[in-house]
Amino acid sequence: MNAKPSGPLVSSPLHHHIPIRAAKLLTPATMKRAHLNMKGRFQRPVATSNLHLDDEADYREFEPFEGEFGLIPRGPTNDDGSALQVLTIDMQKERNAGSHNTVDYINTPLLVVRRGQEFSIDITFNRPLAPQDDVQIEFLIGSDPTPQKRSLQIVTLGNREGGTWKGQILGVQGAVTTVGITPDTQSIVGLYRTYVAIATGGGMQRTQKDATTNLYLLFNPWSPDDDVYYPDDAGRWEYVLNSSGHIYQGAVGSVSERYWVYGQFDKGVLDACIYIMDSCQMPIHDRGDIIKVARKASAMMNSQDDNGVLVGNWSEDFSLGTPPTAWTGSTKILQDYFGQGTPVCFAQCWVFAGVLCSFMRSLGIPCRVITNFNSAHDNTGNLKTELIFKPDGTPDRRNTRDSIWNYHCWCEAYMRRPDLPPKYSGWQVVDATPQETSDGYFRCGPAPVIALKDGDLNHQFDCRFAFAEVNSDIVYIKMDRYGNMNVFNTDKTSVGSQILTKAVGTNGMEDITHTYKYPEGSHENNSTMSQAEQFGLERDNSEMPESKLSASITVDPCQLGDTVKVTVTFKNQNQVDKMVKAHLEVSAVFYTGVVLDEFKVEDFNIYTAAFQSNSAVFEVTPQEYMPHLGAKMSLHFVVTGKTEDENASDVKVIYLKPPPLIVQLSGTPQVNQQMFVTVYFKNPLNMALYNARLVMEGAALLDHREFKYSVIGPNMEISQKVAFRPQKPGWRSIVAVLDCQNLTEVTGKVDVKIMP
Repeated sequence: MNAKPSGPLVSSPLHHHIPIRAAKLLTPATMKRAHLNMKGRFQRPVATSNLHLDDEADYREFEPFEGEFGLIPRGPTNDDGSALQVLTIDMQKERNAGSHNTVDYINTPLLVVRRGQEFSIDITFNRPLAPQDDVQIEFLIGSDPTPQKRSLQIVTLGNREGGTWKGQILGVQGAVTTVGITPDTQSIVGLYRTYVAIATGGGMQRTQKDATTNLYLLFNPWSPDDDVYYPDDAGRWEYVLNSSGHIYQGAVGSVSERYWVYGQFDKGVLDACIYIMDSCQMPIHDRGDIIKVARKASAMMNSQDDNGVLVGNWSEDFSLGTPPTAWTGSTKILQDYFGQGTPVCFAQCWVFAGVLCSFMRSLGIPCRVITNFNSAHDNTGNLKTELIFKPDGTPDRRNTRDSIWNYHCWCEAYMRRPDLPPKYSGWQVVDATPQETSDGYFRCGPAPVIALKDGDLNHQFDCRFAFAEVNSDIVYIKMDRYGNMNVFNTDKTSVGSQILTKAVGTNGMEDITHTYKYPEGSHENNSTMSQAEQFGLERDNSEMPESKLSASITVDPCQLGDTVKVTVTFKNQNQVDKMVKAHLEVSAVFYTGVVLDEFKVEDFNIYTAAFQSNSAVFEVTPQEYMPHLGAKMSLHFVVTGKTEDENASDVKVIYLKPPPLIVQLSGTPQVNQQMFVTVYFKNPLNMALYNARLVMEGAALLDHREFKYSVIGPNMEISQKVAFRPQKPGWRSIVAVLDCQNLTEVTGKVDVKIMP
């Protein structure tokens, strides 16, 4: 009998139950036990730990030379017989940061550089270097480093052959030698240890282990030879260096934006990203491969099967953690995961995407968050999202298994794909929301966006799944009294009708739908869909008589608390007049497309003359929808109409924009000068807000702050004023969110330029 997992259960978007288990904290002892389990499979354990290593030295400080007959004697290194010694190693963090675009990593005292680009260090010896001196610099990553696995890099300063990293003497001033070191563009990314070794008469004399000489090596989107090279400065600033951004939510026609602090340079975030790779025991030698890193990150952002960073929760019970709508950014999530070693509660798609984007940017990988509106999530692995209706035309929610999410967020990472033909390099879909397994783990990607556009779904990874999210057909099916299914309408244009991301260099949005699909109805789009069918994705090819009756729903723009005005229009293209028997239902809906029971129903007849349209207008008052809306913020409308020989239907989702949160700054916008942020909110609704929390943060400005209110009554005002001191110059943002039991997504942001 299988043992049941312990821990509270949380609903997933797939309606499974996910046990929240305590992850094992990675320590040298647990790593050692894991290595013992590998005995018999490998000559030596596979190195999988970067941060948590034994404190013992990597080498003996003096390592004798060994030859065929034992020790080989060597002569003195200087004419006067004095032995060369290293006094200090200066990693020159500030000097290197500008050219390596790492000045924002101010929260670590260690050097942060990018591969494929030279950095320099100063080595002070006890005397000036002489021509006969034999010196090498050694960089080690992970446990048991070896040159064969590229985890030990030896840089020589003479004519002796070294490793794949190159070195040269840039200058000598007395006893101080400046050395330039260039890691190759395939180098392992992570935290390296540094030693200087000198060949003496009988062996290699090394410096002692010194944590202050450790360095972080990152991917390099500025280097044309790196697999993450991005071709322009504006894009590199936006997708690598920008520490805040916008994530789009809502619905088609009523798009909203959520502000997000990526915080990739904040204290502990870089270590947290390395720890994530450690905690899943990703081999050290794989961590220079962008494809493997992206794929592993997609799996590790969720805790579905590997004790990853975040626990997904699509219920309305968040009592065991933080509601997904209450997060303002990634920093606290990553810090908590790194500090506690257990998954953080809770997340939904935009949180998974935001934290994945932070992971990527922190390691130097260009990344952006994407929102696909009307995102298909079908459970049958085809290109058909089937909506079932009863014989009387009302929705049959019990038999409908598929759903159309109002929106779904994922990431795109920019990379070269050496495993595929060159055209498939560029933006890749990487999705961390747990939906389907891929090679045994809940992950998705990297999938080339251009492959999705062209229907080339035989390429790695997970192209079929990503393609269906943006290209599925909505199939309307009526079930008769005997259970027979008959298709009466097919919508081939709504799914993936709008795909958005933040624009480069501005606070506006960029519509990138054209990068995923050709215009609907075009020859290229038809070719793409035919290509997809050849790879096994089934479409609905039902032959239906051309219907000359159509239905549409339009809704005037409105905010939460407004009366919603709905117009239902039937268009009759027949040569005779038609009397349409119509049915309208209004429900609250989760953003995942899960529709609650209808709270308003209208049955009506509408006369439509030949070749004419006719409309009926309805109102949904806040008194009608507010008791059912809760924290869901969206309304779902479905209308069906039938005559004696034709059927028509339409579905519409609207997002009710919540009241604003006002964020204001005061004080001197200068590094280390005191400033204040004031967050203000007035409840304009005719209802009290319960269990409210006000959260604010800003990268390089303000750490995560949280304030709680049990009740915010109608017309009640709240405000919080917090002092802070900017840490870095440049354009910065503070993001705030008010999250309540019965009202979510109240957000605000303020931008400020901080002077040096």
